[in-house]
Amino acid sequence: MGPDPIILRGAPQGDQSPVWYERLLGPFGVDMGIDLGTCNTLVAVRGQGIVLNEPSVVAVRKGTNQVLKNGQAVGWVAKEMLGKTPGSITAIRPLKDGVISDFEITEAMLNYFITKVTGRVRMLGPRVVISIPSGITAVEKRAVFDSAEHAGARKTYLLEEPIAAAIGAGLPFAEPTASMIVDIGGGTTEVAIMTLADIANCESVRVAGDDMDEAIIAHMKRNYSLMIGEQTAERIKIQIGSAARIGDETKMEVRGRDMVSGLPRKTEVTSEEIREALHEPVYNIIEAVTRTLERAEPELAADLVDNGIMLAGGGSLLRGLSIEINKATGLEVTLAEDPLTCVARGTAIYLENIEEWKETLENNSDI
Repeated sequence: MGPDPIILRGAPQGDQSPVWYERLLGPFGVDMGIDLGTCNTLVAVRGQGIVLNEPSVVAVRKGTNQVLKNGQAVGWVAKEMLGKTPGSITAIRPLKDGVISDFEITEAMLNYFITKVTGRVRMLGPRVVISIPSGITAVEKRAVFDSAEHAGARKTYLLEEPIAAAIGAGLPFAEPTASMIVDIGGGTTEVAIMTLADIANCESVRVAGDDMDEAIIAHMKRNYSLMIGEQTAERIKIQIGSAARIGDETKMEVRGRDMVSGLPRKTEVTSEEIREALHEPVYNIIEAVTRTLERAEPELAADLVDNGIMLAGGGSLLRGLSIEINKATGLEVTLAEDPLTCVARGTAIYLENIEEWKETLENNSDI
């Protein structure tokens, strides 16, 4: 069991459906949590944990919203097409900076994932808990609600990502002590200090893993006149990227298109120069962490001296990032267990307590 729901963050109104009605429908429906990320979407089912983890990519026929392969060109199938499509096909990432940028494509993607999890024939649409960045607008929330509803959800609840990440990372965020989470995703970085199951201070910045990839692409253009794609930039980041020097410097062969001759070419880059290329996005993330700490109440700041900072999200896997945050703050920095799935695991735990907690979540009866 978790904390008393009345102290959880959320809208004062709740699901207007009577409790007995939801319990009656329970055996016929599915409750699922969705970490709707800029880079990857993870789905957790109540009682089963994480059942799906696929890229947030959809392949469509150019000039239309017709999803290829009879609606099946979503996720891994579509990601393989990124940067490699002919003129008649477009591979789209329908979320940008953690929010929906293409409503119809997001709807098609959610429908594919929900159908894949629940089966093509379902008696009843699922209840869905979707994690959202803490800084999104009412219009952006409305887009999430509408996409989920059109994709077949019976009821949709929104859970702020820092809370989901804290639950998934196992932080004692419901206790009267400060917990701090830094969730670095693909499009946004969520920094939050929590106590008593609510957010005391938070900041959501639209700088994260995608910006690191773009910084590497810009570096290759500027220094080597070599055009590379998003997937190549991501591989460079994973293989030799770092925020601080750890051990010996390494090298990597990179292939792309020469900007002068237009011909394919390869070159070699070092981990040192990639670290320099990543300096700006890393600096912006650290700045968000220090700004959040500066706004903390003195008693909460005192707790963090002992409790430290927890890192979650795929971007937190960048080598040396915890070292740089420790240098900037003086606090102990810990990487969560399996940081990529923290938010999804948090929604799964929330689902286990949805009957007690659903009144605290903003849902599509409130807007």
